[in-house]
Amino acid sequence: MRLLSRSEELVLLAVWKLKDEAYCIPIQAHLDKMTGKKWSFGSIFDPLDRLEKKGLLRSTLTEPVRARGGRSKRVYRITAQGKKALAEMYRIQEAMRAEAEAIEAETEKA
Repeated sequence: MRLLSRSEELVLLAVWKLKDEAYCIPIQAHLDKMTGKKWSFGSIFDPLDRLEKKGLLRSTLTEPVRARGGRSKRVYRITAQGKKALAEMYRIQEAMRAEAEAIEAETEKA
């Protein structure tokens, strides 16, 4: 099994959360808010590209939008495989957290 990078995980989670509004600007705003850090478009597009190649996301182009000078938006949607990958990452994180708590409890006894 190939694990997601942290940036892939966060981008995938943002796409899941945004549903039909998951295109670059809302994804960036959501990630900025979630992490408290400023995300560049490059730091978003690279994981989006990798996630799409892995089959965890799919994208479509909207009809041209007048407010965007006649350009389309690329909207991303999470796939069933993407949802499974997120669930697996959270299962792993919970297992790791339980081990960390056991180490902490052991340290406090000493």
